[in-house]
Order: sequence, then structure tokens, then C-alpha cells
Amino acid sequence: MVAVISKTFGLQHIELAEDIVSETFLIATDKWNKSDLPENPTAWLYATAKNKTVDYLRRNKLFNEKISPDLKRNQASYSEMVDDIDFTEKNISDSQLKMIFAICDPLIANEAQISLALRILCGFGIDEIAEAFLSTKSTVNKRLFRAKEKLRNTFESLEFPPDDEIHDRLDNVLSTLYLLFNEGYYSSTQNETLQKDLCLEATRLCFLLTEYPPTNTPQTNALLSLMCFNASRLNARINQEGNHLLYDEQNKDLWDDDLIEKGQYFLQKSANGNEISSYHLEAAIAHYHANKNTDESKWENVLQLYNKLLQINYSPIVALNRTYAFYKARGTKLAIPEAKKLKLEKNHFYFILLAELYLEQDANQSINYLEKALKVAKNKNDKNFIQEKINKIRITNA
Repeated sequence: MVAVISKTFGLQHIELAEDIVSETFLIATDKWNKSDLPENPTAWLYATAKNKTVDYLRRNKLFNEKISPDLKRNQASYSEMVDDIDFTEKNISDSQLKMIFAICDPLIANEAQISLALRILCGFGIDEIAEAFLSTKSTVNKRLFRAKEKLRNTFESLEFPPDDEIHDRLDNVLSTLYLLFNEGYYSSTQNETLQKDLCLEATRLCFLLTEYPPTNTPQTNALLSLMCFNASRLNARINQEGNHLLYDEQNKDLWDDDLIEKGQYFLQKSANGNEISSYHLEAAIAHYHANKNTDESKWENVLQLYNKLLQINYSPIVALNRTYAFYKARGTKLAIPEAKKLKLEKNHFYFILLAELYLEQDANQSINYLEKALKVAKNKNDKNFIQEKINKIRITNA
């Protein structure tokens, strides 16, 4: 709704659009708590939003001072502008796609892009965004204010970039959606529902890109495939106590077969073209992890994919994951020196991996590494997970 109204009035008035939508939902909350839901709640919300827009255009000071002069120059009336607010499915998708490109402008910092996407495109509240980033409401509000200022100063209207710029801008859009998904998948927040919602919204926005021909590229499909594969295992990654489970500890019966099938579909679609992106390689790795019937060659294949991924997109986390695959494919003896080369002393997963490698040959050394992991872990769930492993080793070796 914010995207559609902003498309009508321009990004200079994005906060007006947010106010209209907020009031619409406040009215709905009050009215629906006192009576039955309308027959079509979505249509009711759209109609109410249009009515609120009329009210704003008639009475709001912003209209009198800023919008009204523009209307006179364009010889348009506010009623005509309200008629242009089109809540059809096609226009909603079109407006959201245009908003994605506006939000993902390179002039806006990455964290601000994600916050804007959560706020404007996904409808998240300030409290939820603050919790997702383990931040404060004040910090999020300041970040959003600065980002909206750049939107207002950069764009007069909500439009797609020129055809010759879409490819370059799409890279930034995909990167933002990738980060948004990871905020949920690797989230430090203890709110399991919020984690899933972050992943769901990133996947939904990526799917929108596949429905628009200029952005329906192999890279887009590869990223969507990656999201589907990873999201398929969300329900199996956390136990009843809310603690994370390692891959080998997960109950495969909890994996979502429908999402795995969609991941395979989009992975096949991503095979068009000659370019292999990091999303292709990560999706291929996720495909192996989401396969319930893997053979003995799985980890060797995953290792080779990680080797290629490091060549085109090196990061410490990729290197760490590659070392785990190396351990599973080649064994403990060869993996220990590979792991020690990384020296990721501030990453608790690094020490967890070392603990795993030393578990069979030296239980005390394994506990020592887990205690180091405990010191650098940042949230309660991770600390509980590590402490459980320490307790289990001590009991086993008592």
C-alpha cells in the first residue's frame, strides 16, 4: 500500500503514504475488534486507504503547501490523483518492484536499505526492525530518517531505472535481498517467528523479480533457489528449547518438501546463460544440503563448490564453511591444519569447528575450544548451545 501511494504522489511524500497506511490499519484494528471482519478485508483496507488519502489531500498542511502547487501546475485535481491509486494486483507488484530499485540505490547504506525494505515493503514495525538488528528504536528511526531523506532528494517519482542501468542496479537489489534473508536465517534474535518472517519476506520480494522479464535473470533465479533450499530447513534448525541444531542433528522429516521442490525448479531455471555467480554456487551447495538421499560423494562435491566460491567471492565465513566440508570429505587429520590457518579468533563457529575436529582424539582440548567459543558468542541461544556441548562431552568422558 505504501509503495502504490508513493508511486502516485512521488517519493518526496513517502512519509505521507506511511501515515495514511498506518491510520488505515489503526482504523481496521479498532473496528474489527468491535465487530466481525468484513467479507473482503483486503478490499476494505484498500478502500479505507483511498478515503484517508482524500482526507489528507483536503485537510493536510503538507497538501496545501507542497502538493497543491504541483497539482495546479499539472492541471490535475486531488480527486483525479486519488483515482490513480490503483490497488490491482498488477499495479501492486509494479509499485513494489519500483520501490525495491529505489530503496536499493547505491547512495543508501546497506543496513539502511534493509531497514527501508523491512519498513516499506514488508510492513515491519520499528520494534521488529530493532530486534532483528539487535539495535534500539532510536538507532533504527535515525537510520530510516536519513535513508528517506536520500530517497526524497534522489527520486522525483517512482520509476524503473533506464534499461541500460537495470543490470548494474539489479546486482545491488539482489545483494540487499540476500542480506535481508541472511538477517533471518543467521539471525541473533531469539524471536523465531521474526526470523522466519525475515526469510519469507526476502523470498517473496525475490520472487517478484522473477515475474518481471528484465529482472528475471539467471542470477535472480539462483538466489531464489538458494532461499527456497535454506528456508526448507528452517523448522529443523532449532530444538524445543529454542537452541540451534547442527546439520547432522536435524530431523529431516521437518524439512519442507514443497520448498525443496521449488528450489530445484529455480535452480534449473538459473542454468540459462553463461555466467556462474556466487548465488549459483551457494544454491548448488544448498541443494546438496537439502537432499535427503545423498551419496558418499556429497561432501567432495560440496568441497569443490566451496573452492570455486572462494575464488569469486572470498569471505571468512565461506572459508570456514569450506573447511567443514573439507573435514567431512577428507577426514580429521587433514582438516585440523586447514582449520588452524583461518585464525578466526572472534568467531564462535570457528572454535566450535575446532572442538568438533578434536573431539575424538582429545576431549579436554575440545572442551577448551568450546570454552573459547563461549567467550565470543554474542547471544543467549548460541551460549546455551555451546554449554550443552560442553556438558555432553564432560558426561561422556566422566
